[in-house]
Amino acid sequence: MHTFHSIILVDDDPINNLINKRLITKLDISDKVEEFLDAEKAIERIKKLKEKDKVLILLDINMPVMNGWDFLNFYTEKFSNRDDKIVMLSSSIEAQDRQRAFAYDIVDGFLEKPLTPEKMKSIL
Repeated sequence: MHTFHSIILVDDDPINNLINKRLITKLDISDKVEEFLDAEKAIERIKKLKEKDKVLILLDINMPVMNGWDFLNFYTEKFSNRDDKIVMLSSSIEAQDRQRAFAYDIVDGFLEKPLTPEKMKSIL
């Protein structure tokens, strides 16, 4: 049995998405791993999901146009009815980024890149 209906990777780096998708697929925690190079497309996908579909969102902070903070603000405002799990996955080692992330009730974790099987298991 899979933990999540879908896992959504939001990162503007296609190489990171590819590596993370392969790692997550090997862990067999979801049938569907979707990758988005920009947050706006990820939001469009989330709009199409059923409310009961449990989703894990791995979200980068630094992206062009809509960054991770903008995504979280939009998500908080528009998707308050959803029960997804959002984990920040960032190259940032700044303590203030970690604090800012956890100021959002919807953020369940903050991981530094690269994603590893151990880090992935820690958020499950």
